Amino acid sequence: MKFLDQIKIFVTAGVGGSGSPSFRREKFIEFGGPDGGDGGKGVSVILISERNLNTLIDFRYQQHFKAERGENGKGKKKTGKSGKDLFISIPIGTSILINNEKVAEILEEDISYLICKGGKGGKGNKELMSKRNPNPKISESGEKRKKINVSLQLSLITDIAILGLPNSGKSTLIKTLTNSNAKTGSYPFTTISPNLGVLESSGKNMIICDLPGLIEGA
Repeated sequence: MKFLDQIKIFVTAGVGGSGSPSFRREKFIEFGGPDGGDGGKGVSVILISERNLNTLIDFRYQQHFKAERGENGKGKKKTGKSGKDLFISIPIGTSILINNEKVAEILEEDISYLICKGGKGGKGNKELMSKRNPNPKISESGEKRKKINVSLQLSLITDIAILGLPNSGKSTLIKTLTNSNAKTGSYPFTTISPNLGVLESSGKNMIICDLPGLIEGA
């Protein structure tokens, strides 16, 4: 498993459905009165945290998320269908940044964060009736899409930390156990920043951290 802790994604909420300008059809009456239904609500995009995720690697293969639009209203006062919200799974420990400003940090399981709200449905002509205009031949369009660029940054608490003196084989061990590209060398203080790797065992993933030598001068 590869490890990825920063990514940018592009999210687009669903357009609201347009209202209907429909009229009842009655015998010998061309316009029997407005009966156009409202448009359905566009789909919202929501981030949700999951415990079994510990990397953002899935976003390397999909960065663009486009939600469905709401269905247009119909005659006989039928409101258009609203789609189900689009949920995007993220690991616990993910910070959400918009315009380089942190708006949330998700630290628990099953936490939902509304990142982009779906557009409202437009009103049908039935809802636009008034004393001045009892038979409106118009309807409202649905609210337009909202687009947003989101940066995700992942901070992790490791399951296993490897401690030891310089050149004791910590980096070699983590390379052997995981898919890490830890730097190794035959001289002291090769590791100057923590190396992270993901160990797959018995269907579970554990994060291993190779820390620099924690002695004076390291």
